[in-house]
Amino acid sequence: MEPPNVVEKILFLSSEGWGKRRIAKELGISKNTVTHYRRQKKWIPYSVSKRMRRLEALDIWLEEMFNLHKGNAEVIRQELARQHNMQASLRTVERAVKPFRQRAFASAKATVRFETPPGKQMQIDFGSITIKIAGEFKKIYFFAAVLGFSRRQYIQAFIHERQSAWFEGIEGAFNHFGGIPTEILLDNPKPLVTSHNPLTREVVFNERLHAFANYWKFKPKACAPYRARTKGKDENTVKYFKYNGIAGREFPSWEAFSEHIVWWMRDISDLRIHGTTGEKPIDRFEREEKSVLQPLNGKPPFYLGREVQRSVHTDACIEVDTNFYSVPWHLIKREVTAQLTETEIKILCGADEVARHPICIGERQRSINPHHLKGIVGANWCMKTPIPNIAIKPAELLRPLAEYEAIAGGGW
Repeated sequence: MEPPNVVEKILFLSSEGWGKRRIAKELGISKNTVTHYRRQKKWIPYSVSKRMRRLEALDIWLEEMFNLHKGNAEVIRQELARQHNMQASLRTVERAVKPFRQRAFASAKATVRFETPPGKQMQIDFGSITIKIAGEFKKIYFFAAVLGFSRRQYIQAFIHERQSAWFEGIEGAFNHFGGIPTEILLDNPKPLVTSHNPLTREVVFNERLHAFANYWKFKPKACAPYRARTKGKDENTVKYFKYNGIAGREFPSWEAFSEHIVWWMRDISDLRIHGTTGEKPIDRFEREEKSVLQPLNGKPPFYLGREVQRSVHTDACIEVDTNFYSVPWHLIKREVTAQLTETEIKILCGADEVARHPICIGERQRSINPHHLKGIVGANWCMKTPIPNIAIKPAELLRPLAEYEAIAGGGW
């Protein structure tokens, strides 16, 4: 069926003496269409008979069932047979609930842009990507933060996404921006949020996050479950860094990768013209936001001690976060406790400290104290850098030979 304006052209050209072939070629339609409208002499719409819907009288009930069963048409069909003794095909039910589905979709997608005043809010999130570092493809995680007013961004890379990385990233953002916002908006990551009821909006934050927030004097705020776009500024920060900061790049080392992030934040992210504000984030930050952030007052980092249990490998090392740290060789196959801070790892056997190492940066690094391997075969390959030695108590099983001779009944 052709639209009314095309039919008018057909009839006009026909009155001017044009043949049907010429009209069809001019308007890009078939000769039969021209013949049809010549005989009809006007545009007549199709008459569509309105079909009586089987479930028309149950619209209110259908909407209640749709909301109750989260749009599952099959479950609604089952309830229709059970409650109303009506048999209907799945397709019939799908057609009946289509208006409700469209309305729910529009409601879920509708978003009101919410602007915050200077110093009010910082949004945070984690992203991940696989890139080539030192010739190997590695999955890295990166913490992303953005100030809600100026849109100034902060990025920090990690090899994991544990709670310690979240806290270190937040503190890194505070130091980068030179101050603390009033509140931090986050999604619902397991390391920080214990539970979040989507109906009552009751949020239970991790106890350590409470302590961390009290230490730095900010208010944590979680966006609604399954509605991450509430913090759309930070969602865009993650995508922007992925596809602008590191897309298609590779790095010779982890240190080079970290240096690249610093350069990108300073020369690219801070200096771009933001699409919403129409200004450079660094200019908007320096002019209006920097002065209203809460001061750091020289506070040291929030102490986060992580403690893990490890079994000593046959190479006299334990593995923590893919990196290896040596312990005295006589502890092979023994269980030890590793206590981690931001800068070092302390290893205990029982209550005794048996080793201490600086935290390795990157992945699959080795920190070896040569004294830990002294006296065993093949120890000459290890690092020659002197490391402060820690006094080690003799293991209980390493007894003097005289005791074994006494038990056996004397010497040979």
